[in-house]
Amino acid sequence: MKTYNVAIVGATGAVGTEFLHLLETREFPLGALRLLASERSAGRVLTLRNKPYTVEQLTADSFADMDIAFFSAGASRSREFAPAAVAAGAVVIDNSSAFRMAPDVPLVVPEINPEDLAAQHGIIANPNCSTIILLMAVAPLRQLAPIRRIVVSTYQAASGAGAQAMQELIDQTHAVLHERPITPQVFPHPIAFNLFAHNSKIDETGYNEEERKMIYESRKILHDPTLKITATCVRVPVVRAHSESVNIEFAPGQRPSLAAVREALSTFPGVAIVDDREANHFPMPLEASGRDEVLVGRLRYDLSNDDALDLFVSGDQILKGAALNAIQIAEKWMHLVTV
Repeated sequence: MKTYNVAIVGATGAVGTEFLHLLETREFPLGALRLLASERSAGRVLTLRNKPYTVEQLTADSFADMDIAFFSAGASRSREFAPAAVAAGAVVIDNSSAFRMAPDVPLVVPEINPEDLAAQHGIIANPNCSTIILLMAVAPLRQLAPIRRIVVSTYQAASGAGAQAMQELIDQTHAVLHERPITPQVFPHPIAFNLFAHNSKIDETGYNEEERKMIYESRKILHDPTLKITATCVRVPVVRAHSESVNIEFAPGQRPSLAAVREALSTFPGVAIVDDREANHFPMPLEASGRDEVLVGRLRYDLSNDDALDLFVSGDQILKGAALNAIQIAEKWMHLVTV
């Protein structure tokens, strides 16, 4: 079996750690492995398949002999070092926002638009976590009828802001429960026992960056530049796994039956239906955490609109929202180059 030399940029972060776990559990055909991070993290030793690997400082010369470079260290690092990786002969799979909207860079969810990989020129973009989780529920339904409009509200876990944010939620919760004062460090506001608008820059339209990502990335992935979509993104005191409330309006008179919706979702790879009305059991971040599948439930007709329906989604932001989707992109790309 052909093996592939892999570099992981941001290897010591939450997503980087998940990359290592997935390379092992998915039996990835791994040759050499190079772990890269900032100078502060260089020298740490991480283990994969019972073999120790020392984290190296990221430089422009880090990608010699690498076939695939997974980037998860922020947009500025991707812009600075991804061209060097491509120049060295590696295919870059980038988890940041740096290249997502570039016309010549495929933005891929493998279950939805794998054909776009054929157009890559060295860089493949991994979509925003909230976009991936949304579209895993939306894409199967587009096969039933044209979608006219999507309204989505997100309930985003601390995991979306990285390992330090997850720890901040845990530390703040402990402090509040013991009646100690808290001082936010990662987030702009207290996250324990609180929620607030997503902590990203707001533009002149009033939309924040996370909301804009969901709008424009969804249109690109679905190849539907006129898709009407609006988003409200909120940070909630959940450690891991994002949730989303989604209203989908179909073309007039074409709303599919709930039976058809259930069938489309249940047969779509990477989706699991959790929709037990009798037990009042629906998607929850606690149950989505650690799972590859995106959980979909609360399936019901919109009583205010004869062409719309509602659903609720939970998905692991670090897995399908980040590392898993990137690994799946690599697996699809490897298949393309060996066919």
